[in-house]
Order: sequence, then structure tokens, then C-alpha cells
Amino acid sequence: MAFKAVAAQTGGDFSLMERTVPPGARRPPPHRHVTCSEAFFVLDGTITFWLDDAELTGGCGDFLLVPRGAAHTFGNRSEEPARLLVLHAPAMDAYFAELDALWAAGTPTPEAERELMSRYGMEPA
Repeated sequence: MAFKAVAAQTGGDFSLMERTVPPGARRPPPHRHVTCSEAFFVLDGTITFWLDDAELTGGCGDFLLVPRGAAHTFGNRSEEPARLLVLHAPAMDAYFAELDALWAAGTPTPEAERELMSRYGMEPA
């Protein structure tokens, strides 16, 4: 993940990251953002999105808006890496900094990951 814009630059209004998703990489746990909208723009490759009860496939140039409260996750089922831009409004870069620290200490328990998510307005879906 490489952040292109963070809360400190946007007054907290949004954060923007570029994310590379390797083939078969671990998917984020299905979740909902209670206080945040999320949007994805596929730069390269193919991403599978799960949004509420729908399964969607996005390729280069495709855009997906995940409204607040919608259950979602995503992954790369293809055999090639995929790249996307991910926008969170309001900003969520602090969550990803804490998530990185959590994983740097070793594989976190599901409870530790859920606790972190809940502090940032996310709930399991």
C-alpha cells in the first residue's frame, strides 16, 4: 500500500491509497464502514468485489463505490497482480497504519483485528 493522500493533507476529508493485490492474496474480512464511504478504481489486472449479496468483477478502468453500511470485501482470483486506487471518505490512513503495526507483530488474532476495526467505525459483515 502506498498512500497518495492522507488525513493531514486533506483536513481528514479523505485518504487515497494505491494498493497492489497479489494473486490469491488474503482478502480483508467482510465488513461494513459505519462512518465512511469507500471507492475503488482498478488500475491494472482484475479484482473480484463482494458487495452485499452481489459478486462483481472489475478490470482496468472500472470504478466501484461502496456506500456507508454496505457489506463488502475484495480479492484477486486471477494469476496476475492487480493494482487499485482506494479512496476512503473521511480518511482512514490512521487505521491502516495501526493495521500494519498489528501485522508487523505477527499474525493477529481475529479478535485483535475486529477490535481495531471497531475503533475505526467498521463492523464485521
